Amino acid sequence: MTGPLRWLLRQDQGPEHLRRATWAAVAGLTGFYTLRYGFGAPGMALYALFGALPLTLFSQVPGAAQQRTRTFLAVLPAGWVLVTAGTLLAAHSWSAACGMFVVGFTASFLGVGGPRLGGLASAFQLYYLLPCFPPYAPGTLGERLGGLTVGILLTALVDRLLWRDEQPVPYRVLLADAVDAVAGYCASTGRLMAGSGAGDGEAADRSGAQRDQEAAYLALQATLLSRVAPAERPTSASLRDRACYDVRAAVRHVRAQLDRLLAGARGPDPAAAHLLDRTAAALRGAARVLRSGSPGPRDDALATALSSFRADRARRLAGVTALRLRQDSVVQAAATGALLAGEGARIAFGAPLDARWQRPGGPFPYAALRAPARWWRRLRLHLTPRSVLLQNALRLAFALAVARLIVGALDLPHGFWVLLAIISLMRTSAAGTRGALTPTFLGVAVGAALATLMLVLVGDTPAFYIAAAPVVFLVGFSVGPVLGTAWTQAALTLVLILLFAQILPPDRQLPAVRLLDVVIGGSLGAAASLVAWPKGAGGELRRAVVNFMVRGAEACKAVTLGLCHGYGYGGGYGGDRAHDRTHDRSADPLRPAHAAMLLAQAAHTQYRTEHAGRERATPPWETAMQPGHHTVSGGGLLLAEARRDGEGAVLPADATALLVALADRVAGDCLRATEFVRSAGADVPELSGPYPAAESAPLHCAVAQAQAQAQAQVRAQAPDAGADADPATVLLVADIEAWLTGVAHDAALVVRRAGAAR
Repeated sequence: MTGPLRWLLRQDQGPEHLRRATWAAVAGLTGFYTLRYGFGAPGMALYALFGALPLTLFSQVPGAAQQRTRTFLAVLPAGWVLVTAGTLLAAHSWSAACGMFVVGFTASFLGVGGPRLGGLASAFQLYYLLPCFPPYAPGTLGERLGGLTVGILLTALVDRLLWRDEQPVPYRVLLADAVDAVAGYCASTGRLMAGSGAGDGEAADRSGAQRDQEAAYLALQATLLSRVAPAERPTSASLRDRACYDVRAAVRHVRAQLDRLLAGARGPDPAAAHLLDRTAAALRGAARVLRSGSPGPRDDALATALSSFRADRARRLAGVTALRLRQDSVVQAAATGALLAGEGARIAFGAPLDARWQRPGGPFPYAALRAPARWWRRLRLHLTPRSVLLQNALRLAFALAVARLIVGALDLPHGFWVLLAIISLMRTSAAGTRGALTPTFLGVAVGAALATLMLVLVGDTPAFYIAAAPVVFLVGFSVGPVLGTAWTQAALTLVLILLFAQILPPDRQLPAVRLLDVVIGGSLGAAASLVAWPKGAGGELRRAVVNFMVRGAEACKAVTLGLCHGYGYGGGYGGDRAHDRTHDRSADPLRPAHAAMLLAQAAHTQYRTEHAGRERATPPWETAMQPGHHTVSGGGLLLAEARRDGEGAVLPADATALLVALADRVAGDCLRATEFVRSAGADVPELSGPYPAAESAPLHCAVAQAQAQAQAQVRAQAPDAGADADPATVLLVADIEAWLTGVAHDAALVVRRAGAAR
């Protein structure tokens, strides 16, 4: 026995499978045997068993031991409601099917609220499924609820008593590693910009920065939702998950700015180097907050350094060049991103929102919302046919409801096995469901053959079934998942036959009924997958990414015009200044792009799950989404800055015209890259870039304004001559230009990388 056990523990996830099998056996069979043989209540024993099995075998409950216990206790009242509903609606097939649709959809769709709810979807569906079949016996409701209560409480108790399985690395730790890596990249970039700009020292600094660049890229890749354990994905509407998501977005933006500096930095620039050093220190502080899980005291060193940098930029505008204007804007954007990352990390762990961000249009609007409002916004976002999460919920609910109608019409014995097969077999695509059918049918056939042989040889000998059930539980559900789906289904078939032989007289036809039910359920699941969104995320991802890219291009123009007109929000883009002045300034021009980003992220996460192990063949979707990410994060930083002291500066007409023209040009490049993605690279577009600083019309306009300001300061007799050349307007022109050209750079990268991948 030692040899097989050692082999199992060496397998990938072997200890976890062994723990789950032990958990299911102890929690499920303890209640079953006690109620069946100790109290002579077979009906109650069945519900105690099915109170435990959905939680132990079919659900994923993340978190520490105390959190898991609270989750199990919260499941109890929900289980009462579902068992009651199933019992009462079992009177008619149509009412049971309607209830099955509602429960199937609701339990699945609530997964948009995060892994804690999503991991319980199968349990909720199974709690309704068992009592919604004949016999219709509302008089046994109390017995059913009592058995369910025993099963769930035993599940929570045994979970606390068993050894702990290896937990995945918490997302906050992965994020802290990424923030630390970007901090190192920031520090090395700062050293490069502080150097003399020549000789072996400069080459060594650049080589070190490039190594840190690669390390930062890999660390950030590890925080992609599609590469994080499902239980640790920050996809809920909780304050922590929302803030952690924003921290990653801010840090990704910092890294993008550092990439631009590394590619075109010109030094020495002591002021920029000092700010980057402060930025790196602030990022390390944010990483410490994430790693410790405590907000700690607030550190305003970066905010002070950023204010000093802004003031220094305003003082030295007279002799500035276009290249230095853009470079300083990029450095400032990196520092602002780090500032937001630090604030987001503190919000994630309970710190109150800093007063500087407590205003309409601030970067953390959810921090002031109550939990119900945050949850409603998350649910409302996915109430669209374009959401893969809504598609999955509708597909499964439709299959379960139709299966319940068919079972009722054909009066199939043990019809709940049909629906159990659908829940366990259906995947998010037709190909995935079809691939699961063959090993499942084979495993059930083998299990049915063994069960039939067992029933023939053993007959009505309860002692054998009592002794065999724990052994099959432990061996089947620990070794089966390691060996594959067929073995698991064979074990499940044997377990079900062993248990039902202890409730009803042994029936040699029962294994054949089990096989028939699984074939019917699997076929219905496959048919539903073919009818409703058969391509899964593969059919939705390209559409979602294209929509995100289009919304990002639109946001480039809307945000630019809003900033030029002096307000952080509002400013629909259409070229009519009078119309734009009357536009609703409370509207967020980034909201459509942000919503499209979340839908694209959900589709990409599901797509990566469906195509696990085939990453080399997948298109570079992450690169395709990069222009949109840059638009949302960079535009959000500019909007936050514009609203920092109320209404922003209104740019002169000539500067506005140049920036609007640049936004048009950048949006055009983004749309051409979008068509490239939409057509799967059929035609390589001609982009209007690159956008060097030396050829930037908005930057030349800003330089001219700075020179006019300097001349006005010399002419004491004309104190108002430089009114249109306020330093704030000059710097705003440079900041908007730097943001737009960064988005254009990412759009060009989409075409280059997609072409290379093709």
